[in-house]
Amino acid sequence: MRPLSRLPRWRPFTVLVAVLAGTGLWLWHSGHPPPPAPPPATAVSAALGGGSDGAWARAYAPRPFTFPADHGAHADFRNEWWYVTGHLRAADGRRFGYQFTLFRIGLHPGPLPADSAWRAQQWYLGHFAVSDLDDGRHQARERYSRAALGLAGATREPLAIWLEDWRLDGGPDAGFPMRLRARDGGLSLDLQLTPLAPVVLQGEDGLSRKSSEPGNASYYYSFPRLASRGTLSLDGRNPALAVEGTSWLDREWSTSALGPGQSGWDWFALQLADGRNLMLYRLRRSDGTTDPHSAGTLSDATGRTTRLSASGFTLTPEGRWTSPDGAAHYPAGWQLDIPSLGLKLRVRPQLADQEMRLSVRYWEGAVAVDGHDAQGPVHGEGYLEMTRYEDGPAAP
Repeated sequence: MRPLSRLPRWRPFTVLVAVLAGTGLWLWHSGHPPPPAPPPATAVSAALGGGSDGAWARAYAPRPFTFPADHGAHADFRNEWWYVTGHLRAADGRRFGYQFTLFRIGLHPGPLPADSAWRAQQWYLGHFAVSDLDDGRHQARERYSRAALGLAGATREPLAIWLEDWRLDGGPDAGFPMRLRARDGGLSLDLQLTPLAPVVLQGEDGLSRKSSEPGNASYYYSFPRLASRGTLSLDGRNPALAVEGTSWLDREWSTSALGPGQSGWDWFALQLADGRNLMLYRLRRSDGTTDPHSAGTLSDATGRTTRLSASGFTLTPEGRWTSPDGAAHYPAGWQLDIPSLGLKLRVRPQLADQEMRLSVRYWEGAVAVDGHDAQGPVHGEGYLEMTRYEDGPAAP
């Protein structure tokens, strides 16, 4: 759910706006194709705050969700993404983690002149990464385009979201099974995703509030367990590996969400071996404290949920990992305590360097989970995202 060099991204608000902020609005009012170089990293706190253009829709109250329609785009909101992470294993036991994300940002809320085929109201950005957990190698790729001339876009019928040949395509059963495809040079992934557990509406029936100002919220749902099967190629030279595992799909859309003083976040998507799933995000304030709008949801295999407020859990960083270029310092692990559930977990990266050093710098990667609750030992795996650690030490 990514900073640019200053982006306070969090699942609901990310890279898209950051990249856009570096380019200006030429993307929609220019009749010329985009430049070859990516836009510079830029601060976008204002773009994600409460002072957005009133022509965009905002998330004020809970709403009903309908599938497969809500898997598609919500063009009346400014920001949106389709976020898939997961763990895969090959027949020979090799282990992999992956991230695939398509971001959409609206550039203009109203109709545009039809005087150029390049003119566009939407801008898409994609991030694709694979962690080879046994060989200790993390590969990350990025691409971006305006939604013009079929280069990028989203449709509801048939359900499809794409950025060139990076795609999510829906199936006949409320959008499932979905097919995920991404290829960049020798790195490629082709998966079929099928739900193993019901949808989870995050926050208040799907309304996830990020600050106290009305409308500073997103609509947010997750499919926390997706059976995943397909092929993975790491170098393009060897035959693709047959892989299978479990993925997590996050969906959010919003127009504004961050409030004053919110500077970064730590986001956890954990799949426990006993069938429970835990989504948590800790919003960090500029003084290093935890923002009171931090929250989480514990769900079980039947879809039953327990909401967690900021006061209901504690995250304590353990150690420090520094980027190879010395530009960022991240926690090397976390201790997570949820007293009401008697749950104590240690979350540690399965590979230390899973930093996304793209036009946006953030850490996102596969993690292992171990600990205990009142019933005994607890184990699992998941994905962790950490942003805005490039300006100082890891400890809050």
